[in-house]
Formats: sequence, structure tokens, C-alpha cells
Amino acid sequence: MAAITDMVDLEIQDGVAVVRIDNPPVNALSRGVRDGLFQAVNQADADDAAKAILIICSGRTYIAGADIKEFGKPQEGTSIFDAQTAIENASKPVVSTIHGTALGGGLETALSCHYRVAVASAKFGLPEVHLGILPGAGGTQRLPRVVGVKNALEMMVSGKMVNAKFALANGLIDEIVDDLLEGGMAFAKKVAAEGRPLVKVREANEKLEDAKNDPDLFDRFRKAVSRKTRGFDAPEAIIQCVEDTLTKSFDEGIQAERERFNVLISGIKSEAQRYYFFAERQANKIPDVPRDTETIPINKVGMIGAGTMGGGISMNFLSKGIPVTIVESTQEALDRGLALVRKNYMRGIKSGRITKEGVDKLMGLLSPSLSLEDLADCDMVIEAVFENLDLKKEVFTKLDGIVKQGAILATNSSALDVNAIAAVTKRPEWVLGTHFFSPANIMRLLEIVRADKTSKPVLATAMGLAKKLGKIPVVSGVCPGFIGNRILFQRGIQAEKLIDEGAMPWEVDDVIYDFGFPMGPFAMGDLAGLDIGWDAESSRGDKILKDKLCELNRRGQKAGSGYYNYDPETRAKTPEPLVEELILELSKKAGITRREFSNEEILQRCIYPMINEGARILDEGISQRPSDIDVVWVNGYGWPTYRGGPMFYADTVGLDKVLAKLKEFQTQDNDDFWQPSPLIERLVAEGKGFKDMN
Repeated sequence: MAAITDMVDLEIQDGVAVVRIDNPPVNALSRGVRDGLFQAVNQADADDAAKAILIICSGRTYIAGADIKEFGKPQEGTSIFDAQTAIENASKPVVSTIHGTALGGGLETALSCHYRVAVASAKFGLPEVHLGILPGAGGTQRLPRVVGVKNALEMMVSGKMVNAKFALANGLIDEIVDDLLEGGMAFAKKVAAEGRPLVKVREANEKLEDAKNDPDLFDRFRKAVSRKTRGFDAPEAIIQCVEDTLTKSFDEGIQAERERFNVLISGIKSEAQRYYFFAERQANKIPDVPRDTETIPINKVGMIGAGTMGGGISMNFLSKGIPVTIVESTQEALDRGLALVRKNYMRGIKSGRITKEGVDKLMGLLSPSLSLEDLADCDMVIEAVFENLDLKKEVFTKLDGIVKQGAILATNSSALDVNAIAAVTKRPEWVLGTHFFSPANIMRLLEIVRADKTSKPVLATAMGLAKKLGKIPVVSGVCPGFIGNRILFQRGIQAEKLIDEGAMPWEVDDVIYDFGFPMGPFAMGDLAGLDIGWDAESSRGDKILKDKLCELNRRGQKAGSGYYNYDPETRAKTPEPLVEELILELSKKAGITRREFSNEEILQRCIYPMINEGARILDEGISQRPSDIDVVWVNGYGWPTYRGGPMFYADTVGLDKVLAKLKEFQTQDNDDFWQPSPLIERLVAEGKGFKDMN
């Protein structure tokens, strides 16, 4: 075996030139891989002993994409285009044999080969859209020629992977093999022996004909994805590139693809999405908890509370084959909770995600109980009772005397003092917060709240378990609201003040929606239910709009009205004149002189308090790093990924500008609410941004 580079080897085996890539962990297309591919293919093509060329990867995967660390830097060494040209123009058949994932530049490399085979477990995709860019190495031009325009659009705009079965049925691969090397070798020998043509995807135009005969295809597709792609630039650029396959030559299409790629990668939206890509991975790292920290096996989980949260949390464990014992205080509540879990699973039958037998199997892992004593042998117990500190303390006091030593005790509080909860037990080092977001069986964010005495093995176990459940875990310290809700509270204060002083709820919501959120704060309140935390006996409808709406039974979407009126069938919302009248009346009673707010000021008054509170959270050590705050807000609250998160956004605006505006509002409103965080003042004085803290 001859080493071509430190990442690529070449060996002639029984008439086949085996080009092996070994660039752990994912065989990314780093310079050494590109250089090695180019040289190895050319060398093999010139070697008379080789009748075919086989490209294969060591380790757990085929080429899983470009080296993202090279993005935005000057090109060094062989370009991927040169490597593709060498492959495509080889005089001998070039076959890629694929396992693991062929993603991004990896799949684009495979598409430049004459043939592709894969093991049954292989996955394929062009996920560049998630980084705010498009497949920039011919993917937008080659993929439609192989799988058809519609399939190519769906793959690239969604960024989702397809399996080997789909790939074979749609021409992305030519054969499924049992063994990676032996199967690939056998196929390469067969192609050479039969003298099969050297298939160049760039010349395959047959599958473009269907799209040419369907002039409305692209308009229908744009309409179908418009809601999911709102605000993003890359999806439309991908669609335009695919349109080029019908009107331009291959080389012209490649040139247009490259031009659009360069525009996207130099834009702030792609920068934000690439930042977030790394931020999500960085959140897994806890500075004082080593990677090799011993973790606790979690083979059985206890759940206290079978309501919406308890049932949803339980589903995460059941779906991973972990048995759950769920406890409620009454049989009625228990039955209702079990029925809801089953109903949620049954929804998957229609979409084909699960079978009736599969639902029955999962439900068989769920053991209902009316007794906390049945949690004695659980490895982890999660409490999801009503958000009341005294009630939670009472539950943990009982658990401490029931649950075996060595089990993790977790509270699903969204805002309460986890230290106070842990203090009622004789084992505070085994206690932490696990703040699941609703609906818990769907939302990916999981705030893991580290109490003062939480042990490192318990924290490491919770982080690993979160990833096993498919969650995105972020560590938070203890404070009211933790990271996400603490920041949300600040936005809520200003949103309420805006409508007190001159704006209407729909004006505020429209600004936040246009910024990129799925909905504004008042529409979000209607969705959650305005009566959450509302008490009829202490209601102050004479002074507080939300209380007045609840008194009028306008309690949100579930009641058909709240800040808005809702269509009973479509849930479409429309502003309600009565709400406007109530706002004007309350402002008058409070002696407030109302004024108009520009959209820019509405945005600043909603977003800048979030940035300021994020800075306080960092200064207090509640969050490990600014990017963790951004991960919380992107995943838990719908902050648009293409804006990176509140801390990244602050840097794009300029921290000096944010600081100046905070001081301006402080003077204008004569309100200490706008007091700038000392951290922001320090960073501005030092000429730094939040990015310097990551």
C-alpha cells in the first residue's frame, strides 16, 4: 500500500486500484483528502495493472462533507473541482463504495464517479442548507440529473438524508452490497469485465425531461416550503440552481451555482448558521467535567405526574426502550395521562412512523401507579408536578426516603430554585433540574440545571442521557427562570409596556414575526393559554390587560379568543377591536400618554433587554458561554437560526451600538430596567464582543 498523502492510500488489489481515505472522525474533505484523491486517481488511471478504480473510506463513514473549518478561508491545495474532474475523466471505471453517511461534498464526490454502490445502512444527503449555503461542488447540477428534479429539490431544500433503499430505487446508487470492500471490489471488477460505459452524470439529461413538461413544478414547490424557509436565503438559491438545469448547459449551471455559493457564504445569515452549527456542539462541553467522567446506567425511570409534561417526558424514554413507572395522585388523572400518551403515539401510525404493534410495545414499557413507593428501584426519577416550590419540596422529601441510593432525582421545574429543592434531601449531590420544553416529546431543547451540589457524574449522566433521547442539552446554573425563561421574562416586560404606552399587540407581534420568530409574544401567550398562572380570586382586570382577558374568558386559542380572535377550524388569528378598546381604557386609567412607536424601536425594546439579561447571566456564571444562550433561544423559543441567537445578533449589531441604545432608553424612560450590564460595558471598553468569550 502506497501513502499518497497522510489521509489517502493507494493499493492495486487483483486488478482494482483501491483508493482508501482515512481522515477521522468523519473523513471530511480536508486538503489532504482532496490532494490525495486527485493524485491517487491520476496515478491509478496511468497504471496498466489497474482495470478499475475503487474509492473507499476507513472508519465509521464515507466522506461526510467538506471540512467546515476551511470555510471562508483561501483555497489551499487541490480544489474539490479538480479532484472531481480527475475522477470523472478517468479512462477506467471509477466506483465509490459507500457506508455510514455520504453528505455534502462527500455525496458530490460520489456523484462525479461513474458508479456508486453502498451497504444497506448507508445514508445520503446534501445538508448544506443548514449552514446557510448550497451544495457548491456541483450538487445542484448533478443530483437532479440522477434522482430527478422533484426528489433533488426535496433533498437539498430540506437537507434531510435518504436511505440506501431510496437511493437504489432512484438511481443514486447502482447496487446494495453486503460487504464494503468485497462488494465494492466485485462490482468494480464486473463493470470492467463487461466493458460498461463510463457514466458521466453531467451528461445524463433524461430525468430532467419530466420537469420540463411540468411548468408549474417550481412554483408549487416554493409554495409548499414557504413557511419553513421564510427568512432563509439558501433555499431560494438552491431552487434557482435547480431551475438552471433546465435552461443552461452543465458548465453554465456550475458557474451559476458557484456564484450563488459565494454570495451566500459571504453573507451574515450563513455566518450565523455556521456559528450555530458549532455552538450546538460546544454546548456539550462542560469545562470542569472531563469527558471520561464515570456515568450512571439509567435502565429504569420514574415519572411523577401524568399530565401534558409528565406524559411527554415519559415518551422520550419509552421511545428509546427505557421502561417508565409513572405515578399520579388519582386514578382519573392517571388514566387520562395514559390515554394521552397512547393518542400521541397513535398519530404516528398515519404517517407510517410506527405500527399499531409498535405502539402496543411502547405502551407495554409504561407502568402506571398511584404510589410513590413503586419508584423505589428506579435509576432516575423526574418530578413534573405543578410549578409550586412548596409542593416540589414536599415531593422530594418523600422521594428521599423511598428511592434507592445512587439514583438521580430530577425536577422538571421551568423557573424554581433547584438548590432549595435539593436541600430538603439528604443527597443534594444527586439532584438536578431537567427543564424539558413543551411539547416534551417533540421539542429538542433540554436545559439541564446544575445545582450548587450536583455531582459531576450526575451532570455527565444527564448530558449523555439527553443526547441518547435526541435532545440538545444546555447546562444552566440556578436562578429564577434559568437561561431561557429568565431572558423571556425581560422581553415580556417590555412587550407589555409597549402596549401600555402606544402599540397594539398585533403591531408588536408583526415586528417580532418579521424579525424571524414563528410568532410574537402575544400570539405566543394565546397559544400557551393566558390563564397559566392566573388566579380568579386575585385577578386585577381593572389594571392588568391579561387578567381582564381571562375574566372575559378570552384565555387564548383553546377558548377561541385571547389577544386575538381565532377561526375555529383554521386557527387563523385576527385582531379584536374589543382588545384595542380595553388597552386604551387601561392606559387612560393609568394616566399614560400614548405615543407611536416605529418598527425599529419596537424591535430594539423587545430584543435589547434580552441581550442585556443574557450578559447578566454570563456575568453571574449561570451560562457557561454566550453561545449556550444562543442554543437555548434557537431551540427553545424559535429565535431564527439565520440570526444566530441573541448574543450573536448583538455582535452583528455592534455591542457599542447596543450599549448606547440601552443608555438612551434608560434616560428617556427614567427607568433602571435599562441599566446596562457591567459585562457589556467592560466588553465595549475593551473593544470586544460576546464572540471573544466563546
